[in-house]
Amino acid sequence: MKLAIVTAYPPSKVTLNEYAYHLVKHFRQHAEISELILLTDVSPQDAYISFTEKGCRIVVKQCWKFNSYNNIFSVMKVINQTKPDAILFNLQFMKFGDKKIAAALGLLLPKRCVSKNIPTIVLLHNIMEQVDLENSGFTKNKILQKIYTGIGTMLTRFILSADMVAVTIDKYVHILKEKYTATNIVQIPHGTFEIPEEPIYTLPEGPLQVMTFGKFGTYKKVEIMIEAVEKVRSRTNTNLEIVIAGTDNPNVIGYLQSMKEKYANVPQLTFTGYVEEVDVPRIFTESAMVVFPYTSTTGSSGVLHQAGSYGKAVVMPDLGDLSLLVEEEGYKGEFFDPESVDSLANAIEKIVLDPGYRIALGKANYKAATALPMPKITDMYIQQFKAIQNRK
Repeated sequence: MKLAIVTAYPPSKVTLNEYAYHLVKHFRQHAEISELILLTDVSPQDAYISFTEKGCRIVVKQCWKFNSYNNIFSVMKVINQTKPDAILFNLQFMKFGDKKIAAALGLLLPKRCVSKNIPTIVLLHNIMEQVDLENSGFTKNKILQKIYTGIGTMLTRFILSADMVAVTIDKYVHILKEKYTATNIVQIPHGTFEIPEEPIYTLPEGPLQVMTFGKFGTYKKVEIMIEAVEKVRSRTNTNLEIVIAGTDNPNVIGYLQSMKEKYANVPQLTFTGYVEEVDVPRIFTESAMVVFPYTSTTGSSGVLHQAGSYGKAVVMPDLGDLSLLVEEEGYKGEFFDPESVDSLANAIEKIVLDPGYRIALGKANYKAATALPMPKITDMYIQQFKAIQNRK
């Protein structure tokens, strides 16, 4: 099978690029895949495709740009040239831009592919029905929120014209089936990027690192975490380092710089900036716990799966999709009220003061992560593509 994947891809800073990297890494090793075509936003020279494992050929086609109104034409042009046997879209609603028209035009692409009789699956990481438009950076205006919800419903109908739409959370399946009377919805779990050998759960010498990882500024806010750790330091006199790993959300450029300035007097506060793929294992391995300072959620969490694969304790807000993941996939964590610094401080302190509890959480999360490795996930997609080809 010659499989095309429409996605952002490292070193792109556009959302979901890390997930694409691991999809590609494992699809190329699948016996059913003869060639992978990356329809992406980075050049062939820059794309991270130097894999050491044996696998199929990868062709990189730079054919779309963030916020370009031409994406719907440029992507289809390359599809017509390369003639893939099947296409996978790695999407969320702002994948092709933070300008509303550019974002919407990109989401029309799956319907165009189906019209050409190409087996098409959309991996939809979030659904509009579960997105907090205010906290996610869309708009605070209530009237505009209603308008965007209406537009989101229309775009969801376009996306559902794909042969199959895969979502990572069971709740999303039920919402889409009920609202849109859709029958082409399937749950395919997020999966765990890498499954290292089970860690020994010991930490390096020096301060305990309290780490968060992601793109910050909309619904991911670091202020509550910094202030919570400061409280734990004052109450326990424990040597703690705060590690903010990642970059600004594209909708809030300058956010982390403003946090550096605001908390310039806080000791042992590290902002790593963008974390290259080769540095991800070190960032997680050195941390004592991973904190999710979220005010809302927009889908399954890749960071939670990464934390699990490295056997890390996690501190999570008791809301939305993170709670669902814990229930569905067996992850364990210490929960906190996302609006309370004291609640987060209590959760962090509980793990800091009880190494046995930290290790127990890490072991439970490693077990949950190893249940859904990426080879199993990519095989699920292959089986769906085969079923679509048989129907066609």
